[in-house]
Amino acid sequence: MGMSIGKVYLVGAGPGDQELITVKGMEAIKKADVILYDRLVNPRLLEYAPPTCELIYCGKLPTRHFMRQHEINATLAEKALAGFTVVRLKGGDPSVFGRVGEEAEVLAEQNVPYEIVPGITSGIAAPLYAGIPVTHRDYAGSFAVVTAHDKSKEGKPNIDWEGLARGVQTIAFYMGISNLEHICENLVLHGKSPDTPVIIIRWGTWSRQQSVVGTLSTIVEKVREEKIQNPAITLVGDIVETRDKVKWFENQPLFGQQILYVRGSVEEESNAQNLRNQGADVIECPKWTVTENEVDSELLGRLSSYKSILFLSSQAVTAFFNQLKRHRVDIRQIRAELCCQNETALNQLELLGLYPSLEMPGQENLLIVGPEITAMRKLNLDSTYKEYDYLSIYQSYIDQRYDSIIKRSIEDAELTSIVFTSGDAVETWINGKFHENMFSQENEQSLEIICENDEALDAVLKHGLPAKLNMELSLI
Repeated sequence: MGMSIGKVYLVGAGPGDQELITVKGMEAIKKADVILYDRLVNPRLLEYAPPTCELIYCGKLPTRHFMRQHEINATLAEKALAGFTVVRLKGGDPSVFGRVGEEAEVLAEQNVPYEIVPGITSGIAAPLYAGIPVTHRDYAGSFAVVTAHDKSKEGKPNIDWEGLARGVQTIAFYMGISNLEHICENLVLHGKSPDTPVIIIRWGTWSRQQSVVGTLSTIVEKVREEKIQNPAITLVGDIVETRDKVKWFENQPLFGQQILYVRGSVEEESNAQNLRNQGADVIECPKWTVTENEVDSELLGRLSSYKSILFLSSQAVTAFFNQLKRHRVDIRQIRAELCCQNETALNQLELLGLYPSLEMPGQENLLIVGPEITAMRKLNLDSTYKEYDYLSIYQSYIDQRYDSIIKRSIEDAELTSIVFTSGDAVETWINGKFHENMFSQENEQSLEIICENDEALDAVLKHGLPAKLNMELSLI
C-alpha cells in the first residue's frame, strides 16, 4: 500500500467576526495539518489549529500579490497528495467571488478528495451588522450579489445594467470602491432614481466597521471625503432606510475600539475576551503556547500522601489533570486540600468538581504545581514555604508562527490603544519587534497606552514610549 491521500476542505471563514464561522468549518480547522488563508480571514480562527499545523498566507494585498491563484491550486493538490489534511480558508463564502470553482476543478482533475464548506457572505452579514436586512416585506423582495470588478478589459464590470436597475430591489456590490462612480452612473442611466439610498460598509462585522450613507448621486463624493477603501460592500436600495431602527452592533460600548493586548507570560490574566464581548477588536500579542511535561510515576505513587496541593496557574491545573488522565490515575487518590493563587485556576478546578480555596496552604507535605520557569527562578517560593515538592508540569513559549500574522493584523487595524498587563509584557513587545512603525506622527497623538499595574507603568516610562498613559481602560 502506498501512502494514503489527504483531503482538502475549502472553507468559508465568514466575514470577519470570528464567531461567524460554521461548526463544520471550525471542525476542519481543528484537524488541519496545513491551512492556506486569505487576508480577509480573521487570524484568531487560526488559533484553533493544532500546534503543528503549517500556516500559509496567500492573501493578496492591493500593491503586491503574495501567491498567485495557480500557485495556490498547486499547493492544495501537492499537500493533499502528500497525505495531509488541508484547509483552504477564505473570507466570507467560498462560492461568492471566492474562486472556489477553479480550486475544486484542479483537485478533481488530480483525484484529490475535497469538501466545500459554505460560509456567511459579507454582502448579507455586513448590512445586518450595520442594521440593514437585505430583504424586507415593505422595501425589498429581491436581492442580488454583484462583483464590482471582473475580467473585462478595463476591470469595469460587464453586467446587464438594465436588468439590474429595473429588476432588483436590493443590490450588493463586492469590493466596489474603485468602480463606484461607474456603478452609480450606470444604475441611474438604466432607470434607478438618483435619490436611491446607498450605504458603503467597510470592514463589515469587525469592530472597525465603518459605514457611509448617501444616495446614487451623492455617495461618490462622500466616500472620497471619508477616504474609504476596500474591503467594503456597497448596498443599493430603499432598504437602507431601515438602518436607524435596527442598528445594534454599532451601539456596543466599545464599538470602534481597536486594542493591542500584550501579555508578558501565559500566566498573566487576560481581559481580552471581556473587551471583545463589549464590541472591541482585540489583537492579542504575542501568541503564548503551552507544552505539558510528563509527571514521573514515583510522584504519582505518593500522590495520596500530600496534605496540600497549591496550583500556581490555570495552565498548571489543566496540565496536571491531563497527565493524571494519561497515566490513568484515579482522581480519588488526591486527599490533599487544594489551593490556588488566582480566580482562573479556581474556576478551572471547579469545572472538575473540585472546590479549592484561595487561602495559603498548610506547610507540611506540600506539593506545588506550576511552570518550569518558576522552578528555575524559585520565585518567592523558598521564602514563603519551608519544605515542599515542586512539580514542573508545563513550559510556555512564544509561538513564532504567529509573529507575522500579528504584525499584519496591526497593519490592517487602526489601533486606538495598547494594553500592557505587566513589565514583562512591555519587554516582550519590544523584544518581539511588534512596536516597529507603530508610533508614526499621526498615530502618536491618538494611540493610548494603558497599564494594568504600576510595574507595567514603570516599564513604559523607562522606555519613554510616546503616548497618552492611563492606569485603566477609560472605556470599560
